[in-house]
Amino acid sequence: MKSKIIYLALILFSAQFVPAQELKKEYQKGIIYFIDCVKNDKKEAIANLVRFPLSRETPIPAVKNKADFIKRYDQIFDADLKSKIINSNPAKDWQQVGWRGIMLYNGDLWIDEDGRIIAINYQSKFESDQKAKLIKAEQNSVHPSLTNFKAPVYVLVTSKFKIRIDDLGSENYRYASWSPNQSTSEKPDLVILNGKWFADGSGGNQHFDFKKGNFLYRCYITVLGKKNSAPAALTVYQNGKEILSQDAKISSR
Repeated sequence: MKSKIIYLALILFSAQFVPAQELKKEYQKGIIYFIDCVKNDKKEAIANLVRFPLSRETPIPAVKNKADFIKRYDQIFDADLKSKIINSNPAKDWQQVGWRGIMLYNGDLWIDEDGRIIAINYQSKFESDQKAKLIKAEQNSVHPSLTNFKAPVYVLVTSKFKIRIDDLGSENYRYASWSPNQSTSEKPDLVILNGKWFADGSGGNQHFDFKKGNFLYRCYITVLGKKNSAPAALTVYQNGKEILSQDAKISSR
């Protein structure tokens, strides 16, 4: 599963606290080219500008590559988004926000200084409906005791556990775990509510904390790390002392 909060979301969050700067003329050329591509529906040319994978809002799958982007182009670039882009003023409606990149309006779309598309935070009606259907399907697939969530976040699998993290809304996350070979449709062995999410720096790394008695279950998600770093990990503490640490892979089930 994809992260609910990833690097691109952090960019948008950070932008709320950093004054936008007027776009330099040296970057306007790339924006003008992008606007022309959208105006003329040059899907392949636009795909060449995208930095993949291009994340979509959980649980919609990320856009994996150029072919996937072209296939899903009309689902993302609907008439409203295209109108926003086509009618935008490169000098006034696109603004550089420090190292975070160049944003359209209030962050509907982000481009880096090299002219690469790094985030599309706009959501079309198609994707909004798709998200609702996917969440409903997830709710129908899990154990009845776990159906009350706002959105799925992750399924992590370690050598000893399968862990499901769900967003319950109001900054409240739920931890449920099974043995690794069990299905999430079975009754979980452990459920912990009132989990919290934390950003680890500005590169997208993050962790979730779940407390139960004198135990702390911490799930790490690594977006930026060493070449052979595991994408996730589980560390368990008892009275502040580490008693277990296992690498995890991110699964869809």
